[in-house]
Amino acid sequence: MTLRPLALLAAIGLAGAAQAHDYGSGDLTVLHPFAIETAERATTGAGYFAIRNDGDAADALIAVEADFPKVALHEAVETDGMMTMQPLERIEIAPGETVTLAPGRGGHVMFMGLENPFEVDGRFAATLVFEMAGPVEVEFVVEPRPEAGTPREGMDHGDMDHEAMGHGAMNKGEMDHGDMDHGAMTEGDDAPAAAR
Repeated sequence: MTLRPLALLAAIGLAGAAQAHDYGSGDLTVLHPFAIETAERATTGAGYFAIRNDGDAADALIAVEADFPKVALHEAVETDGMMTMQPLERIEIAPGETVTLAPGRGGHVMFMGLENPFEVDGRFAATLVFEMAGPVEVEFVVEPRPEAGTPREGMDHGDMDHEAMGHGAMNKGEMDHGDMDHGAMTEGDDAPAAAR
């Protein structure tokens, strides 16, 4: 009879762990991977998360893999008063620091070639590849798009057709989103290392 309370406690523990939505490998913890819902005909989506390094040595995120035709690390950078997209080769995570990829912070993961839109509460698997810690399997959870009229902190890629913009033949560092209203791009202590 004592097995039932133990089983219940174990189930509660597992449910709590599932809700935490954090993933780790060694001294690195990936916090709350999420994507923003996209428009029905969108062919691209953006993903975000934070990475905490509790160790004594630096590490770097060097790739993201997922079941999409193309996945890349990107950052939005202002050049001559114009916001442009540039691929990132790596994102450094110094010892004792947390690097945050969030809307409005510049850094994000681009998932390109979507066959179906990202819908709220949808989930998809991805693998974050770190230089030292190796691969970390995570699950992105799709969150609602902010309501119309809500001030935007950054670029939302949900309605953009990146395929029509020539992503396939893109010369690294040469993606320009032109006159789009990207909102205010902010940088701060939590900005990706490449965006600081």
